[in-house]
Amino acid sequence: MAEGRLQWHPAFSAAFHIELNDELENLYIEEEHMLSKKPLQIDMLIIKKDKEKAVRKNIGRIFREHNIVEYKEPDDYLSLNDFYKVYGYACFYQSDTEKVQEIDPEEITITFVCNHYPRKVVKHIGRARKIRCERQEPGIYYLIGDMFPMQILVTKELPKKENYWLQSLRNNLKAGAEIQELLMRYERKKHRAYYSELMDLIVRANWELIKEEKKMCEALRELFADELKESEENGMKKGLQNGLELAKNIYKLFKAGVSPEKIAEEFGLPVEQVREMVE
Repeated sequence: MAEGRLQWHPAFSAAFHIELNDELENLYIEEEHMLSKKPLQIDMLIIKKDKEKAVRKNIGRIFREHNIVEYKEPDDYLSLNDFYKVYGYACFYQSDTEKVQEIDPEEITITFVCNHYPRKVVKHIGRARKIRCERQEPGIYYLIGDMFPMQILVTKELPKKENYWLQSLRNNLKAGAEIQELLMRYERKKHRAYYSELMDLIVRANWELIKEEKKMCEALRELFADELKESEENGMKKGLQNGLELAKNIYKLFKAGVSPEKIAEEFGLPVEQVREMVE
């Protein structure tokens, strides 16, 4: 796998597009909306083209005309500072216009997306702001009692049936059935917009488990087709040390008709290990 910090936000954006797929004709989604020339940046801004038309998807039923989304990566937590930062963004977004009340404050919502339920935040805003947290359905909590409608989406609690890809955007998938279901679902969706980018991140975040599977399905091999080609051009004898690159190169040789024995000799691996990866 490529070294460095995983880039979760592009995959989160892809997951959100997938979740709202049936609503996209009525939604304008702007990535990393800049609040000003200063480094103030909203993770995602969603604007309804027809504000009177309700969003049917569970994660977007709270939406009004202007919707601010804050995303926290799986290992990160929504802190009290995060809450007030994003709340401040909403206020700044409303006020940063040429005309007074060009954006109606009553048409702004805030969505916090995180993998962990933010107990400290909920406790504080309940005590200090008199904002109560109400569970609407699995993984969806409305914050009631403020001028801005707000919700918390806890991704790991979201139902698979309704929000499969958003709740799969994490780094603790389980080996076996859960990984296999992921690969099968991707196989059916791999040619549609956003799925490849989302799947790429999920695979990288869970690679240690995924690489334990005896076989890579065709969907996974296709996902990394470009990297396979690049590895071939760079030359096999450079000795790629990364586990994924090694596996991909082995598959490439095997598909080209090279025997498991020759592959094992090329990489200095036991023949049985190579056979398990390709057969």
